[in-house]
Amino acid sequence: MPTPRRPAPDASAPTDTAGGTGVRVLKKYPNRRLYDTSASTYITLADVKQMVLDSVAFEVRDAKTGDDLTRSILLQIILEEETGGAPIFTANMLAQIIRVYGHAMQGMMGSYLEKNLQTFVEMQARLADQARGLYDPKAFTPEMWAQFMSGQAPVMQNLMGNYLEQSKNLFVQMQEQMGKQAGGLMGGFPGFVPPPTKP
Repeated sequence: MPTPRRPAPDASAPTDTAGGTGVRVLKKYPNRRLYDTSASTYITLADVKQMVLDSVAFEVRDAKTGDDLTRSILLQIILEEETGGAPIFTANMLAQIIRVYGHAMQGMMGSYLEKNLQTFVEMQARLADQARGLYDPKAFTPEMWAQFMSGQAPVMQNLMGNYLEQSKNLFVQMQEQMGKQAGGLMGGFPGFVPPPTKP
């Protein structure tokens, strides 16, 4: 249960949005507290998580320096979820992600994961639409989803097949793009033969 919100003691704290774009600005103070400039109240990490779930556009700024801390706060939320008993990431998966840092393909891997996750979210939304006629998807526990999925085996296999096919196609496109970039960079060297591309 979120702690009660209290108004900030600093009455001069501005109520603003980022550049007038409608993005809510949260300020992080040295005492690690978060202040919602739109609502003029202190908020908790649980409140920020709810903003994410509600698809509210926001950014977190350091109250003194103005540095963007949004990613840091989102990572904190992920860490809390991961230590809460139902983690998404296995230790091996996290180790694989760490190994990508500093690698030449780091940027491409980020793009690949982001597009894959978007595809997965779209697939989840389609499943939720199917379930809506029978149940309230928001009220589902992970165990209830497992039971629902077991009764939807053919549909699930079809959706997962499409998802994996899209994932494979995305990876092939990334490989081809990397091959073209390598060809452009290395083409000036004598004896360089560019890798074959798919027809």
